[in-house]
Order: sequence, then C-alpha cells, then structure tokens
Amino acid sequence: MPSSTTTETPPQQTDASLSHGLKQRHLSMIALGGVIGAGLFVGSGAGIAAAGPSIVIAYTVSGLLVMLVMRMLGEMSAAYPSSGSFSAHAERAIGPWAGFAAGWSFWILLCTAVGLEGIGAAHIVSGWLPGTPEWLWVALFMVVFCGTNLAAVKNFGEFEFWFAALKVGAISLFLVLGVLAIAGVLPGTDAPGTSNLTDFLPHGSNGLIIGLLASVFAYGGLETVTIAAAESEDPVRGVASAVRTAMWRIALFYIGSMAVVVTLVPWDSEEVVAKGPYVAALDHLGISGAGQLMNVVVLVALLSAMNANIYGSSRIAYSLVQRGQGPKVLGRLSGGVPRIAVLVSCVLGFVCVLLSYWRPDDVFKWLLNMIGAVILVVWIFIAVSQLLLRRRIERETPDRLVVRMWAFPWLTWVALAGMAAIFVLMAREPDTRLQLYSTGGMTLVLAAVGYAWQRARARR
Repeated sequence: MPSSTTTETPPQQTDASLSHGLKQRHLSMIALGGVIGAGLFVGSGAGIAAAGPSIVIAYTVSGLLVMLVMRMLGEMSAAYPSSGSFSAHAERAIGPWAGFAAGWSFWILLCTAVGLEGIGAAHIVSGWLPGTPEWLWVALFMVVFCGTNLAAVKNFGEFEFWFAALKVGAISLFLVLGVLAIAGVLPGTDAPGTSNLTDFLPHGSNGLIIGLLASVFAYGGLETVTIAAAESEDPVRGVASAVRTAMWRIALFYIGSMAVVVTLVPWDSEEVVAKGPYVAALDHLGISGAGQLMNVVVLVALLSAMNANIYGSSRIAYSLVQRGQGPKVLGRLSGGVPRIAVLVSCVLGFVCVLLSYWRPDDVFKWLLNMIGAVILVVWIFIAVSQLLLRRRIERETPDRLVVRMWAFPWLTWVALAGMAAIFVLMAREPDTRLQLYSTGGMTLVLAAVGYAWQRARARR
C-alpha cells in the first residue's frame, strides 16, 4: 500500500513544462503504426519455426492478454495523462518504490533496445552495401534520431507519422496480396488450400509454448502511445482513441498476418527464419522485387522503433526525475524537451552496440538476459495499479473514467493469472529461464533501492 507520505501530485502538473507539440494525427498514427513493431517483422520467424501453424493460436492468446493490458493502461492514462505512464500510475497506486522499479527497469530496456534496433538496421544496410562497417551505420542512425528528438517533440511526431504510414501501407498490401493468393485469384499463383496447415502442432505443446513466449515479446512497444499522449493537444481523447481501436489493430496486423504467412509458406521452410516470414511469403508468391521491398519496410520498422525508444526512454527518465526518483540533471528542459535525458539514452544505446562487438559472450549476453522479461514485469505493475486505482477513481473522481476496463475486476485478475502462467512457462524453458531470473534479480534490486529512497524521504 502507498506510504502515508506519498504525495498525490497529479501527473498533469508534473508534465506541465513539457511541450505539447504532438497533434492528434501524430498520436493516431503512432497508435496505429506502433502496433507494427520490429518484433513482428524480425522475431516472428523463430516462433513459426517452433510452433508451426499453431503460431496463430500463440499470437491470439498473447494478443488477448495485450488487449487487456492496453485497456487497463488506457483507463489509467486517460484518467491521469503523464509522460511517466505506468511508472507514474504505479507510484500513485502502490507507492514510490513501485514507480521507481517499473520506471527505471523500463528505461534500461528501452536504452538497450535502441542499440539492438540500430544493430538490426545496420545489418540490413550493410547487406545492401557490402564492406561498410555496421557500427558506422548505427552511429549514423543514432546521430539522426538523437538530433530529431533533441530538436522538438513535433519532429519525433512527424518521423513516426510517416514511418507508421509506410508500415501500415506495406502490411495492408501484404494482407491483400496474401488473401488473394489464398483465394486463388492472384494471377500466376495457385491456391494453397490447407496443405501447409495439416501439421498444426509439429513440435507438440513445447513448440507452442516457445511460439507463445516469442509472440508475447513481439508485442512490446505498445506503451509508447500512452507516454506520447502527455505531449499531445488532447491527451485524454488521444489515449481513449488509441485504446479503443487496439483490438482490431492487433487482430488484423498480428494474428491476420501470421495466418496468411503459415497458409502460404510451409512452416519448416528455411527461408522463414533466414529471410523473415514476410519476405519468404512474398518470394514464395513470385512477386518480382517484393521481397526486397519488404526488407525496406523491415528497415523502416527498426528505425521507427529506434526513434520511438529514444523518445520513450527520455520521457520516462524525465518523469522519474520530476517525481524525485533520479538525478536532477536528467530532468532539465530546454525548449520543452529533456535534452540531457535524450543524450544519455542515446549514449547508453550506443554503449550497448559497442558491447555487442567488444564483449558479446559475457557482458552483452548478461545485459540481454537482464532485460528479457522486463515487459512482463511492467505488465504486472500495470494490472496491480489498475486494481488499486480503479476503486479510488470511482470514489473520488468518477468523471475521469473516460476509458473503462472490461468486466472489472474479473478480467484484470484473468490478465494477472495469464502473466503468472507465462512466468511459469519461462521457468520451464532453458532458453528463457535465465532471462526470467536475471530480470527478476534486477527488479528486486531496483525495488529495494526505491523502497530505501522512499523511507529516506519519509524521514526528512
């Protein structure tokens, strides 16, 4: 329970000095394109190889869980818009230590992800231009997006608007071509029927579990829209619109595209992992140049995620500092932008890139394991915060409930049970067990530091 010394400063006041340069069209497209993340394009191939056609079931189950999480987060973010998002909600509902642990663990995740996405993007470009060093491309991308985020929030919004438009257009075209090919009406192709779906569970329940775990982490990044909403013209309307359309976006882009891929391409095709499922599907259809075009879209998805994570990490850090939970230097604003936080996030991202070259087998591997299950930890904080805050909002300010969690509190408990089940599954699998323990250790350390800070502040 929150300490009696916990302040109830509304997050809106905390973020008052941030600029509000994001327009509604920016937020709408960030919400739409944010669903189409790098994990969907890059990581889904391994899930298909493990689960076969049952990957559709895996994405459906994890998608339902994500819909519940987004609904809970949307309810709180519409009631209390804040650049700290779930971290600010956890502090309000549980106590400062919870906001500290949730916020800084997510910040570490985002900074690391900036480096990982830069590496992925550089790998694609160096493949097109052999002989060029990957680290140089990462440095170039880092400079571009660091500059974008340093200038003004509207620049971030414009980049994400066009990145999202390209991603949405590309995956929509992919879905149309795929459905036409499945129906047998695409010129030059034969309808595959159900020939690729007969071996639905090729590796049994263990394969489905691996696919389920892969699909859960592919959904990471949906939280960015609630962070960005605090700097929009109408935060409440933006969050409400994004959350209410989350269901069809997840169903169409994730579950729909997985169904198209496994229907068109044999699940055990080496190209699914080597080239990625989308490129493999288009190459299978024999559409000239389509596979290479999809590689461009994958590059855009990686750059988009890189841009969004620099933004998100700087705003999370800024919010934590504004709530007295971090070094004050990260909270300094210039032109409505926390520029030092942006620079620090970019530098740490590039350090991760260097570690991948210098210490790939120990330090870098340890770092990857440490962030492996952070998104699940964040989801648990969201669910527990919503359980506690909903009653308080109903009692004190019911007019703030613009978005409501479905079937409260039963579906919140269902979501928590689902998260607990995923933790159990992670503990069963050797590849994910170390991630679970490493993330758990980091979270406990951050929670202990946050609690010590909370007690120290209470004594002052």
